[in-house]
Amino acid sequence: MKRSTSAVVAFAVLLSPGWLRSAAFSKADEALLDDISHASFRFFWEQTDPNTGITRDRTRLDGKPNDYPNRDSGSTGATGFGLTALCIGAERGWITRAEARERALHTLRFYADKAKDEHGWFYHFINVATGERFGTSEVSVSDSTWLFAGALTAKQYFSEDPEIARLADKIYKRVDYEWIRNGHPYLMSHGYRPESGLIQFRYEKYCQLALMYLMGIGSPSARPLPPESWYAWGRNPNSYAGYNYIGTSLLWTYQYPFAWADFRGRREARAPHNDWWENAITATKAHRQFCIDLKSKFPGYSENIWGITSSASEPRGYKAWGGPPATKNIDGTVVPCAAAGSLMLTPDISLAALHAMNKQFGDKIYGRYGFTDAFNPNDGWVCPDVIGIDVGITLLSAENLRTGFVWKWFMKNPEIQRAMDLAGLVK
Repeated sequence: MKRSTSAVVAFAVLLSPGWLRSAAFSKADEALLDDISHASFRFFWEQTDPNTGITRDRTRLDGKPNDYPNRDSGSTGATGFGLTALCIGAERGWITRAEARERALHTLRFYADKAKDEHGWFYHFINVATGERFGTSEVSVSDSTWLFAGALTAKQYFSEDPEIARLADKIYKRVDYEWIRNGHPYLMSHGYRPESGLIQFRYEKYCQLALMYLMGIGSPSARPLPPESWYAWGRNPNSYAGYNYIGTSLLWTYQYPFAWADFRGRREARAPHNDWWENAITATKAHRQFCIDLKSKFPGYSENIWGITSSASEPRGYKAWGGPPATKNIDGTVVPCAAAGSLMLTPDISLAALHAMNKQFGDKIYGRYGFTDAFNPNDGWVCPDVIGIDVGITLLSAENLRTGFVWKWFMKNPEIQRAMDLAGLVK
């Protein structure tokens, strides 16, 4: 990984719409962000099927071919991040605009015309080459939403291409938000399985739902979500170490929705006038302190080695680590994308964490696609893989910190602006 310790370079960081706050990033910061971003983009370029545009769910950190039984498992959510990654890659010159546009067209054509959907919603895991449902995967509201967000981002970035606009609109406009409510006036089901029907659990309290409900309210389809849906889900309070915020959810749920939708400077018009951007910042700070407080039990945690969120685990498996509050799952694992995904939220503590991980562990945890998905500094275990959605939030958060471009592109969609107005998210 590239390192630099040169003098400070001034950057303008879009921390709030309408004004700039000066931020001093060192050349070491610049090098770190550029290297992580380029490595993250490389994953999407190399691990996406060039014909279908579907991105693999996971692959080896070193980029070498793997022999995993699920090596051809693609992820609809990761593909949404991948569509956004194409815009970042073209803007930064890592690929040509023509290359990015061609790949975006392949992806959008496949999801618009070939991928199996249920009332406009897509399966979570699908075969990268055929698009067939992978195993017993569910139709996922969450992962479909990241796909929709990526499609609308590409629509605005490639605004000169009417075919991209047509395909993105086709994907978004056909989503049936009435069907996914399954009889409820406001709240959405988690998804659908053909064997058993709509999933009984609903998105009814704080989690990754902010963008899901926003896009539903702004949907141009004949069956959008009613604006009242925004206020129908629970604002469950949480408090840790003097940090008071909403949600007892995983850290990634405070990151994903805000990587596309620009909530900075907006509050809900209704009392108590929640500010979801500030809520995400507070949640990240609480999460870091939570890890620091676990140091007596897991000495690998420190002020700069922190971060627990859903990730691979030792020896293999996917876990939702939680915290705060603590769960029995926690075993001292560190998930780099926890800090990296909050770069746009808390650049000071997130950059410090990534520098510290790089300095302390170096190439042991860093490969062709950036940081490993997870490692345990207490026993030396390092996950040999990266996971697409975790690489994706790293890339989008870093880009928003540096330029705000993902916010800029996504927010150009009039449906999203309209949704914020309807939901009463005011400046």
